[in-house]
Amino acid sequence: MSAAFRISGAGRLSQAKTASFSFDGQAYSGIEGDTLASALLANGVHLVGRSFKYHRPRGFLSAGAEEPNALVQIVRDDARKTPNVRATVQELYDGLTANSQNRWPSLAFDVGAVNDIASPMFSAGFYYKTFMWPKWAWKDLYEPKIRAAAGLGVSPEKPDPDHYAARYAHCEVLVLGGGAAGIVAALAAAETGVRVILADEQAEFGGSLRFESGARIDGQDGYAWAQGAIARLKAMDNVRVLSRTTAFGYYAQNFVGLVERVSDHLKSPGRELARERLWQVRTKRVVIATGAIERHMVFANNDRPGVMLASAARTYLNHYGVAVGRNVGVYTANDSAYAAAIDLKKAGVNVAAIVDLRDNPAGPVIDEARALGIEINFGRAVVSAGGKLRVSSMTVQPKNGGGERTIPVDAILMSAGWTPSVHLFSQSRGKVAFNDETKRFVPGTYAQDCVSVGACNGTDGLDATVDEAYAAGAKAAKDAGGSARKSAKPKVDVGESWSRGMLGAGPGAGSGTTVKAFVDFQNDVTAKDIRQAVHEGMHSIEHVKRFTTNGMATDQGKTSNMHGLAIAAEELGKPIPQVGLTTFRAPYTPVTFGSIVGHARGALFDPTRRTATHGWAASQGAVFEDVGHWKRAWYFPKPGEDMHAAVDRECVTVRKVGGLFDASTLGKIEVVGPDAAKFMELLYTNPWEKLETGRCRYGIMLREDGFIYDDGVVGRLAPDRFHVTTTTGGAPRVMNHMEDYLQTEFPHLNVWLTSITEQWAVIAVQGPKSRDIIAPLVEGIDMSDEAMPHMSVREGKICGVPTRLFRMSFTGERGFEVNVPADYGEAVWEALWAEGQKHGATAYGTEAMHVLRAEKGYIIVGQDTDGTVTPNDAGLDWAVGKKKTDFVGIRGLTRPDLVAKGRKQLVGLKTKDPKVVLEEGAQIVADPKQPIPMKMIGHVTSSYWSENCGRSIALALVAGGRDRMGQTLYVPMPNGTVEVEVTGMVFVDEKGERLNG
Repeated sequence: MSAAFRISGAGRLSQAKTASFSFDGQAYSGIEGDTLASALLANGVHLVGRSFKYHRPRGFLSAGAEEPNALVQIVRDDARKTPNVRATVQELYDGLTANSQNRWPSLAFDVGAVNDIASPMFSAGFYYKTFMWPKWAWKDLYEPKIRAAAGLGVSPEKPDPDHYAARYAHCEVLVLGGGAAGIVAALAAAETGVRVILADEQAEFGGSLRFESGARIDGQDGYAWAQGAIARLKAMDNVRVLSRTTAFGYYAQNFVGLVERVSDHLKSPGRELARERLWQVRTKRVVIATGAIERHMVFANNDRPGVMLASAARTYLNHYGVAVGRNVGVYTANDSAYAAAIDLKKAGVNVAAIVDLRDNPAGPVIDEARALGIEINFGRAVVSAGGKLRVSSMTVQPKNGGGERTIPVDAILMSAGWTPSVHLFSQSRGKVAFNDETKRFVPGTYAQDCVSVGACNGTDGLDATVDEAYAAGAKAAKDAGGSARKSAKPKVDVGESWSRGMLGAGPGAGSGTTVKAFVDFQNDVTAKDIRQAVHEGMHSIEHVKRFTTNGMATDQGKTSNMHGLAIAAEELGKPIPQVGLTTFRAPYTPVTFGSIVGHARGALFDPTRRTATHGWAASQGAVFEDVGHWKRAWYFPKPGEDMHAAVDRECVTVRKVGGLFDASTLGKIEVVGPDAAKFMELLYTNPWEKLETGRCRYGIMLREDGFIYDDGVVGRLAPDRFHVTTTTGGAPRVMNHMEDYLQTEFPHLNVWLTSITEQWAVIAVQGPKSRDIIAPLVEGIDMSDEAMPHMSVREGKICGVPTRLFRMSFTGERGFEVNVPADYGEAVWEALWAEGQKHGATAYGTEAMHVLRAEKGYIIVGQDTDGTVTPNDAGLDWAVGKKKTDFVGIRGLTRPDLVAKGRKQLVGLKTKDPKVVLEEGAQIVADPKQPIPMKMIGHVTSSYWSENCGRSIALALVAGGRDRMGQTLYVPMPNGTVEVEVTGMVFVDEKGERLNG
């Protein structure tokens, strides 16, 4: 089809560069630089969608990100089907395929439109009052139907083949918004030499200068000036300019999330190109220059295709060269719509009439419109729009009532005024203030280092905007460390200023009317819905929002919030500030999951961490298990062995000879500084001040409530340096726990914390021959029992590389843990393995490790504890410093319920039949014959077959466990009840003599 509504000589696009596209299977032609919306309008297409609830025909309301109606599906192939794309934002490319949504069988004839006829059944809040009877119908009838009808668009069923990039960036000044205010602020900041990032969601910078035909800056057309200024900024080494980039979230400490659309506008993006890029920006100062959003007029049938914002029509004309109709009507309550009428009239479009709700406005634009011969009707209102699939008329009436007049039109341009875009300011936790004179919310109290400038700050007029933005940009840069430099402030020769407008419903849609006068287009919320919510007791604007769903669509009420608020306030008889404002939450506009997830999908969804010896273990046929993000050797089967046989052999060999185990995954944190010991005293239950350099201690960490949080062995390397080990899964949370307390509770301590988990490979050599295996490779360390007793740490060399050698044991045998730089981990392992082979040692995995530690009654936090276990419950009272007056959790330990009798305590269990291995997690009862539900007195935490003991062993949390020694308890299982005897937790070498064996 031909672009019949493209006006020759209008707009800024080159008509030599055409692009073919299709919409709902119909082929069209557009121009490169078009959006899908402008290209469809150029072809006379206004009907592009159906509303969510009533399935009413919908057209374009806006020309930007605030668009609530024109949501389409963009299709590149079977896997690239993107629903809910705003046609006003989607750039046209040759071959683009778009389809309308939420209609069947076609857009022009939608069966779902029956909902419009049945609309009395779907009034506001109907979903809170219906679908309650009969009860059986909810599961089989109501819920399936509701779920089938929910949502807009259809998500793709195939995996997304595109990739998404992510970058972190730092700057001194981040400017959000690329209109006149943002550009001027960026120029002022950039001249000081600081790093500046300027971001705007549009493909072209300029903001409202894209449609303001009368603006002139520095002797140039406003838009031309903007392009020159952007070119100047791009040429500066200290400036990064990001177009097609939306600031979607403003978070704590001046952290701002940006999403850049990298390739959605390209016909055939290369495989090397990301589809989108997530920018995570930390900045010293933020300049918010996000402009204002025009409001629509609220009147009957104001949702007909062809009814749109005046600024949108002006953008389509002055930037894209497209007329939105041939016989246009204008309905306004402020001056800015006159400029649209004037521009259209000058372009040869007939303006049937301007209907102005105000009584006797005056000004240059009104005089110019009158001089052009445009009919102007003051003190009148449009009370209804005619037509169905396209607006065909507007019905005009004196605003205080009287005779009606119908004016034929094919488009209605409307403007109720402009709403400052305070979304990002609100996300920064700033508090808005209501300006009673201008009837708008503007930034009030700031919570972060940011400043709002221009229309988003309620500043009227281009001249005032430039002055404000220039001063703010310069000050932001100076406060961020920029050097003062004199530069010429842009001079506004001619600018436009917009008057204030109105809020709420217009005449004909006021209280007592039942017409469909839409406030929120996407969710089909009308003025009468807002009033109904108030009548039904919703007096908080947040309750009104949820009852009606006003502002809860993908546009987040950018055009509807203020109207809804004003109608509710009027109905409540309260001033607007007393009713309040809904909360603006991130994201500002919808963000794809892909941009958030980035590369973290498929094999990279859950990063796999491998130790230095992974390759060696794999070559030896090890079977691996996932432990958090780590791949750990589970067991090392020999030919003909299953898991049980391999684990039995490993356990026996370790106790008879020795074994090598990769313990690199244990968390490792260095606590360094003059106050390191004081910090350790506060974070752990044990005393640390008197621990000698070169010695180790088992430490327990509690939460404030007194429950065990983590444990591990800590070695003191120097008076001001501790090497702390944590559980594998607890490493990140322990680091966070420590850092949190250091920064918030103990900031007076002179301490530094460093995670060194991946810096050190750890090889545990355990068993009677462990010293014989290690000693030939060690340099500079005396490994005799006298010089290096159990629970010692020494620094020296092994195989010629630095080592931190710990003498410690998690098996109950003589043991050492060899820490070496991770780069040398595999080489040192192989050397130790060669020595171990001389003695008949084995490599063992995590399963054998679990069995060996259970034989000695050593606990694993998170397995033998469940977040409600105290040191006393775990039999670890000895690890709590009795003379200590303070540590994290000390007060929690004194709570009555934590010292009460009958608490669950860790004990050992032996089955009466030694061959029966209990299931971990199995419940324990005292009387198996009691009625169901039985009283559970505990559960099994660890259970294994022990080849060294020749029987099964288990650990369990049992109520009053230590008082039940020798008692018989019962474990009900599906195949019968298992009798168990309560025992101590140590099953091998109860006296601990093998530690020096």
